[in-house]
Parts: sequence; structure tokens; C-alpha cells
Amino acid sequence: MATIYNFEDLKIWQKARLLNAEIFYLIGEGNFAKDYALKDQINRSSGSIMDNIAEGFGRMSKNEFVQFLTYAYGSSLECKSQIYRAMDRNYLTKEKSVEILLLLEEIKKMNNSLIQYLGKTDIRGQKYKARDAETK
Repeated sequence: MATIYNFEDLKIWQKARLLNAEIFYLIGEGNFAKDYALKDQINRSSGSIMDNIAEGFGRMSKNEFVQFLTYAYGSSLECKSQIYRAMDRNYLTKEKSVEILLLLEEIKKMNNSLIQYLGKTDIRGQKYKARDAETK
């Protein structure tokens, strides 16, 4: 895997950003726009996915990054549940629901793959670079 220096370069973060933009568009339409509680909750959970990826990356520690990726995974499941509520309330078309659910599944798979990769790598993170250099 190539070295990534900015969270914006992470494909998973880019997908999560796309999801958040799509959700923001959807919650502004029709009856969805009037359901303030669900609208706010789904906006926060979809934003939380991308935010936790960014924050974990910024912690500069492999273990903390993995921890925040697990938070992002939980937020993706929360968002998925909220999509089902929106479907049940007829705020979304079947086609749009399937499109969003597929995007969420893709993000979840990318998240799991990144966690697995980080679990196998010897890289500890930027935070430990100076400490590692001192011990050599």
C-alpha cells in the first residue's frame, strides 16, 4: 500500500464524503425534510463516518486509527438502520435506497479491509517515529 500523507487521499474517506453529500441532498427533499429528528440523526451518522476516518488518521498511531475506524464502522451501521427507517416512512424510493445501501456496504468493506491491513503491518504510526529512532 502506498504511503498516504493526507486523509483526503484515502479512498474510504472519499466514498464516505460522497455518501454524506448524497444524504444531505436527500434529507432536503419532500417529507424527509420535515422529519427533523431523523433528518438530523442520519446527517450526523453519515458525517460521523468520514469524520472518524479523518480523526483516526490524524492521531498518527496505528492502534488509534483502527479504533476510530471501528467507530466509523459503527456509524455506517447506524446510518444503514436510518436508511431503513427512511424507506419504511416512504421518504426514499426503492432505487435510491438500494443505491445508498450499496454505497454503505462498499464503505464497510473498505473499512474492514483497512483494519485488516493495519493489523498485519509493522507500521506503528508517525507518533512513534521519533521514539523508534531513539531506541535504535
